[in-house]
Parts: sequence; structure tokens; C-alpha cells
Amino acid sequence: MLSKFEEISLIARCVAADDRHAFGRLVDEYQAGLRRFVLNLTGGDASQTDDIAQETFLKAYVSIRSFKGLARFKTWLYKIAYREFLANRRGGEIVSGLDEVCSVADSNLTPENEVESKHDVSVALNALNETERSLVLLFYMEDQPIKKICEITELPEGTVKVYLSRARNKMAKALKSL
Repeated sequence: MLSKFEEISLIARCVAADDRHAFGRLVDEYQAGLRRFVLNLTGGDASQTDDIAQETFLKAYVSIRSFKGLARFKTWLYKIAYREFLANRRGGEIVSGLDEVCSVADSNLTPENEVESKHDVSVALNALNETERSLVLLFYMEDQPIKKICEITELPEGTVKVYLSRARNKMAKALKSL
């Protein structure tokens, strides 16, 4: 993980000297998490995930001079990805791309229980609307604090908290009906 100083240094090299190697380091650092986030937003659509991730990094590179450094680069990048997802969204159920959401630390689970767990998460996420699902993924999957989620989604803090609360209730209801 890059320190804030290393991150700022790489960004400065990108802005001052158009250093593509420095931007490549930023891509290497944040690509896996960003792709996981987008993959879950797209419901496991790898092709759409690839397109959105590529477009996100392209837009970040072209616009890096507009990065003000008020938030971490990762937050800015996720905001670009979220906007790109909204611009390219398609309907559909979340049925795959759940490996990261359902990663099970307990190695004592049988493969059947792991599949059942993934199915449960899929059912719970499918009970949510697009905004709720995005917020749940950012908060629980990406460990983003409420303030960062507000920056990424451009929603007020109170709205984010209400959506997360509703999402938890909807997910609990969906899981009880199983």
C-alpha cells in the first residue's frame, strides 16, 4: 500500500513530467480494488467491468491535473469509476462476481456451504436498488468510511446513512425469506 507521501509524489511526477511510469504504479496499486468494486456493481459482467475500469484509468490519466488532493487518489478514482458505471449501466441481476463479497475466512466450510453463502449474498444484493447496492459495496466490501462514500457518490451524509440502513433491512428481509 502506498503511503500518502508516495501517492502525492507519483501524482506530482504525472502532472509535472507526464511520467507514465508513475501513473503505472498508481494503476498497479489501485487496479485490483477498483476492478473488484466495478465487477460487483456490474453484477459480474467481466466485459463491462473491463470497459469501465479501462475508461476510469484513461479519464484519470487525462484529468490528473485537475486532481486537487483534497481526498486520497483512491477516492477520486472510485468516484470516476462510479460515474462511469452510472453512465454505462445496464439492468440485470447480480449472480456472479461475488467471490470477493463472499470470501470466507473459515476454512472449515464445505464447498456446499460456501456456494450457499454466495447464493445468500446474491439474493440479499438483488433485493437492493442500484444506489443501495453501490453504497453497501462501498461500505462493507471496500471498507470506505461514510465521508468517502459521500465524496464518491456525491450524496449527502444523511442520505447515505438512510440508504445503508434501508439496505440492511431489505437484505435481512430477503435472507429471512429463504
